[in-house]
Formats: sequence, C-alpha cells, structure tokens
Amino acid sequence: MLVFAASSMATALNKIVQTYQDETGHVILLSYASSSALARQLAYGAPADIFISAHEKWMDYAVKQGVINVSTLTPWVENSLVVVADNRQSLPFRLTPDNMLKVIGQRRLAIGDPRHVPSGIYTKEALVSLNLWNALKNKLAFSNSVRATLALVERGEAPLGIVYRSDALASSLVEVVAVIPDGTHTPIIFHKAITCNASESTVAFFEYLTSTYANSVLTGNGFILIGVKNQTFLQHESSQKSLCLE
Repeated sequence: MLVFAASSMATALNKIVQTYQDETGHVILLSYASSSALARQLAYGAPADIFISAHEKWMDYAVKQGVINVSTLTPWVENSLVVVADNRQSLPFRLTPDNMLKVIGQRRLAIGDPRHVPSGIYTKEALVSLNLWNALKNKLAFSNSVRATLALVERGEAPLGIVYRSDALASSLVEVVAVIPDGTHTPIIFHKAITCNASESTVAFFEYLTSTYANSVLTGNGFILIGVKNQTFLQHESSQKSLCLE
C-alpha cells in the first residue's frame, strides 16, 4: 500500500504507520512532498492508494482529474501557522514590518512557495491580511514544501520562517517566536481520501487513521481533530464526472 501525504504529516504519520505495521504485519509505503506535487503525480497515473492533502485546492484538483473516490473524501485535521527562529537566537516579537525586517536583516524570511505550496498559500494570505506582504515580498526565500522551509531555519540559512505549528513542534532546533492569527488566512484543513485504484486492504488503514491511537498521535503532534464529515466539500458541477467507475 502506498500513501501520498503532505510533507508536514511526516512526524505523526510515520508513528501511526509504524504501529499499524507492528499490529497487522501489513507493509505501508509513504511518499511525502508538497500537496501540489503529489496531486500532479496522481493525475499522471502514480499508483497511490491514499492521498492526504494540506490544501483543498490540490484535493479538488485530484478529484477533477478523476483519481479520487469522492465517497471517501473527508476533512481530517486542522493546523495553524507560526513564525519560527533558530533556537540560538529566539526573539519573541510583534508582527510588524519594522520588527520583521529588523530580524531578517540582509537575509530572507523562509516560506513555502505561494504559487503552489499549501503552507505558502496560507502564509501569503496571512501576510497580506497583516499588511506585511508589501514590506516583505522582496525579502522572501521560497521553498518547495513546509519541511524544506523548516530546514532553512534549522540550518541557520534563514533567520525566520513561517511553518505549521505541527512542524515547529517536530523540531528541536527551532522555537516559535510569533503566532499567526487564525483569522488572517483560510482555515488550514488537511483532507484525506482513497484513490480510485486503491487496493482492497486500503480501507482498513484508512479507518485506522481515525482510531483512538491515531488521534492521540495527531493531537500530540499539534494537529486539531475534525470529527464531522463536511458534506458540502467539493460541491462542483464537475464532481459527478470524477466519481470512480464501479
């Protein structure tokens, strides 16, 4: 079984998968990348069984490509954005242009590429809402995933980065120096779904992702659980064309 998952799921999902494999003996392969890259791979025929996306846009794309079993599509967990700094220079501060530019200096603020990386899309929304975008847009270092953004800060290549709270908690090399208000960007909701070509054994693991154990791992890693299926998600005119054939 192959699971395509947004890179920010790595720490929690690795632990969930390891326990599931120990309990069942089933082998699960994990492929992490930006949701945009994974969605495109699915569209080109990659044989994944489950897709976990960090942004509705890319799950929507996969649905429109006819590779997702829409009857299984559910919102799974929520996340939030934080500003992190190398823990050797932890500097809690207010989110103002002057403060941000002072800390960045001659270097750059690391964020996901807002043209396609979910964390970057949410980050740009927040920076625009906070009236920071115009001041910072020429001081940004784009990365191809949120974990790549985190790595730039961990290595000291960027003094600050904006990542998901779950990623900040996963690293011992950074500290949170500011919290991005939730109301400044679209809610960060991770969706999961089974693909149209999934193996029969997929359902059992898909259900395990909402087990008591999985829930405890997710919350312990900074995610917020979503308990009710969103029946209005992806109500597009084209959605009927994307249903898997019986």
